[in-house]
Amino acid sequence: MRRIASDIGVTQPVLYSAFAGGRQAIIDAVAVSGFAAIADALEAVAPDLKTRMRTYLAFANSQPRLYEAMFAMQTELHFGADHTPEPLKRAFAAIQETIPGRDVIKAEVVWATIHGLATLESSGRLPQPQAEARLTYAHRVLAGQG
Repeated sequence: MRRIASDIGVTQPVLYSAFAGGRQAIIDAVAVSGFAAIADALEAVAPDLKTRMRTYLAFANSQPRLYEAMFAMQTELHFGADHTPEPLKRAFAAIQETIPGRDVIKAEVVWATIHGLATLESSGRLPQPQAEARLTYAHRVLAGQG
């Protein structure tokens, strides 16, 4: 929050006062904007599984702080509910679209897999030189090709 306040030239109390829900509302707003951005990125490429997986990983790696706000910080956002914000639905739909029959469970497993890869790669826990090999293997397994 200090960095956000500093970047826009205000103090933290001023930043919090701009959002009725304070700090939590700010985190939620940043996360929703991140989901809109990742949905835009996914929708901008061909709707095939490997291309969207690669795009997802590129997004997570190019915007690690935004990705962290989307997934690692506590939010009040809910997935798969009637009141799920539209950007979250769009991001999931962009993954689900790559699955034959748009199977929800398979789409959730794809999302969990690429999220796991994104998280482990961005934290440096997986060696960068093998990133493409991991993507290729994950794609093969998730696409049912072994």
